Amino acid sequence: MELPPRDEPGREAWRMFRIMSEFTMGFDVLAQLRPAVTVFGSARVDEDSPSYQLAREVGRQLGEAGFSIVTGGGPGVMEGANRGAMDAGARSAGLNIRLPEEQDPNPYQTLSLNFRYFFVRKVMLVKYATAFVLLPGGFGTLDEFFETITLMQTGKIRRFPMLLAGADYWPGLTDWIDEVLIERGLIGSDDRSLFQLVDQPEEIVQIVREAHETHGTRVDNVSLA
Repeated sequence: MELPPRDEPGREAWRMFRIMSEFTMGFDVLAQLRPAVTVFGSARVDEDSPSYQLAREVGRQLGEAGFSIVTGGGPGVMEGANRGAMDAGARSAGLNIRLPEEQDPNPYQTLSLNFRYFFVRKVMLVKYATAFVLLPGGFGTLDEFFETITLMQTGKIRRFPMLLAGADYWPGLTDWIDEVLIERGLIGSDDRSLFQLVDQPEEIVQIVREAHETHGTRVDNVSLA
């Protein structure tokens, strides 16, 4: 039922129901994918780019190792990772978001969810993951990187592997973290262990598999309390 234009409190109440329905949808669907690895990266790279090809190979090898793949569902790196999982016959999910441009769902998702709210989608990208792989990307990828390591730093999620792939992309950021954040005492020196640079798909799979064998899968990865 369409609410009257001036009924702003009523509109806010209905918005809460939409938010709840998105959380419920995500919890119901994504719990089926454990163990899962979330892959982040740019929507703006094409099929011929090294980042796309790396994402596809990572998705394939993780799929062959028994992991499901979760991405943001769009083109570029996200498509590459979903496609790699499909190459391996593994399940993968695309968590699509409504955006004015860039975000068209890729055709390689075995499960496709659509979100209106960024913050709900962010929770779902993290909640069921046992590891995170980040490939080159823009503001969205960097936002996902910093938000996820903040959740680990503050104990809101366990310290699962956070793997930065793409050797020529990350050094400027990691040098800044070392030379500015750590040197000025803005983060602890032990926070540097929250992530690592890994460029070979085989090494990524080995790290993810060893972490999973050590810690297993925890359903309530993200604390919503």
